[in-house]
Amino acid sequence: MEVLMINKQEVSDILSMETCIDLMTETFKTLAEGNSIQPLRSAMWLPDKSGWLGLMPAYASDTKVMGIKVVSVFPQNHDKGLSSHQGAVLLFETETGEMYAIIDGDRVTGIRTAAVSAVATKLLAREDVEDLTILGSGEQATRHLEAMLLIRDIKRVKVWSRNHEHALAFVKTQTPNYKVSIEAMEDAREAVLKADIICTCTAAKEPVLRSEWVRDGVHINAVGACTAGVRELDSDLVARSILFTDKRESLFNESGDFLFPMKEGLFGEEHLKGELGEFLSGGEPARKTEKDITLFKSLGLAVEDLSACHYIYEKAKEMKRGKIINL
Repeated sequence: MEVLMINKQEVSDILSMETCIDLMTETFKTLAEGNSIQPLRSAMWLPDKSGWLGLMPAYASDTKVMGIKVVSVFPQNHDKGLSSHQGAVLLFETETGEMYAIIDGDRVTGIRTAAVSAVATKLLAREDVEDLTILGSGEQATRHLEAMLLIRDIKRVKVWSRNHEHALAFVKTQTPNYKVSIEAMEDAREAVLKADIICTCTAAKEPVLRSEWVRDGVHINAVGACTAGVRELDSDLVARSILFTDKRESLFNESGDFLFPMKEGLFGEEHLKGELGEFLSGGEPARKTEKDITLFKSLGLAVEDLSACHYIYEKAKEMKRGKIINL
């Protein structure tokens, strides 16, 4: 069996953020139309809870592709200079079940996660926003800076990290890449007080963003805390927000940001306004007023990986990239 292997650098060379935003928009429309199969991921935790190994399968009928992402998640890897998410996406054809591609999952995850937040921001954020705050300083912070600047005319960026040295390093590496002001903040509250868009991209287990810090009209992309036992946002903020997500089933089973306040009795499942795909084809506007706080809770779906990797595979063949191996 011949399999095309596509490495991290080749993923970066082939999949731009702009292209991925377009891909994710169509992916969510397809998902909302019922043309994808998206089971819940399964995860095996290590005994000390330091990390977990996840299996994320999916099928997309429009491309007739099925696949699975095998990914390890070790949140403390940032302290070691490593990515928190590492793994691969395996693509299979749907007539014989043969595997035909193995694609680096780390880089795909980084790009597609921020691209999904960009889709949500384009749909939900006010048009006149100028101030962006990013909580976190790792891979997702870097990718979200790129994605947000593509979607809105941002003038000022503030970044906060639990390790201030990491925030300073982020500013040093990212400032030469963009024509906006990027400032490292020592205090999370001060970082978000004037924000129009807030992206939480941390490995926090307890809330790093509180309701009393957030002004009306803000859009929030909550990207970290992708398991039921951890969260980045306090309960009052989630209750105060108009809530959107990528997939209902994922939110109700995997999101501590949603499950903690629901268990506290602040709301029920009806607090969810809807999935992104339900609003991308027009109809009812997602944001009702300029004062709404809109919240997109991202859990990350295998159909997102599948869409991105199908595109990468087809382009790699055209460009004669990747390495064919015999298994």
